[in-house]
Amino acid sequence: MKLSELGELGLLAELERRGLARGIENDAAELPGGIVVTQDALVEGVHFRLDWISWRDLGWRAAAVNLSDLAASGAVPEGLLVSLALPADTVVEDVLSLYEGMAETDVPVIGGDTSRAEQVTLSVTALGRSERVPGRGGAKPGDRLVVTGPLGAAGAAFREHRYVRPPLRLAEGRALAAHATAMLDLSDGLAVDARHIASRSGCRLVVDLDRVPLAAGARLEDLGFGEDYELLAAVPDSTGWHEIGRCEQGEGVELLHLGTPTTLPGWDHFKE
Repeated sequence: MKLSELGELGLLAELERRGLARGIENDAAELPGGIVVTQDALVEGVHFRLDWISWRDLGWRAAAVNLSDLAASGAVPEGLLVSLALPADTVVEDVLSLYEGMAETDVPVIGGDTSRAEQVTLSVTALGRSERVPGRGGAKPGDRLVVTGPLGAAGAAFREHRYVRPPLRLAEGRALAAHATAMLDLSDGLAVDARHIASRSGCRLVVDLDRVPLAAGARLEDLGFGEDYELLAAVPDSTGWHEIGRCEQGEGVELLHLGTPTTLPGWDHFKE
C-alpha cells in the first residue's frame, strides 16, 4: 500500500496500532508538570511559495501554526526551537527577516539547528505550559460547537496567489480550556477537523455552515481549504463565542447548508 492510498490519518492510526507511536491524538503532546510540546514543518513548494509570501511573513507563519496548537491546548508559550534548512546562496538579510517575523509573536527562539538543503524547510517546535488540556476526546451529546473567529480567509487568499497571516488565539485558547470538553485548531479544513473530535469523542457533530462566520471575500467552499488556525471547541455553554453547531448521539460529522446535508473537501498531505 502507498501513502497516497493510506493517507495521513491512516498512517497515524497504523503507527498507533503497531505501538510505534502513542498519545498522538491531540494537537500537542502533554508531559508531566503541565508541559505541552508541538512541532510543525513547512516545506517550500508544499506549504508555501516564496513568490507568494515574504520572508518575514513566512517567519510569522512558521511560529504561528505551532502556537496555534498550544492555543488549542490552553497553554502559555515559553519558547520555540527552530530547525532551518535552506540553500547556501540564500541572502542573509532574508534569513534575518524570517527570524524577525517569528519574533513578532513575542515568543522567543531558544534553540534549534541549521542545515543546507536544495529548498527551504522550516521545522518549529513550540513549548508551553497548560493547567488543563481539553484534548479532542471529551465532547458529549448536548455540547455546543463554537469557533473563535471567521473562517475561509486562507482559501480566499490562495485563489489570489497569496497567503494571510494565521491569527494567534492564545488568550482565547486559555479561556476556552477552562470549560471546553474538546478543542483543536482548524488547520485541515472544517469537516476534516470536526471529524477528529467526533471520532475521538465517540459522538456525532452537526455543523450548520450558514452559522459559520466567513472572513471578508471568503466563500462557503473556502471552509474546506484549511489553514484558518481558529479554534473549534465543544462547550457546555456557547455564551461569548460563535456557535456553529452541536454534538449529538451517534458518530461522524453532518454538514448542513440551508438545512440540507452537504460536503466539504479537506487537506491530506498524502492523498491525491
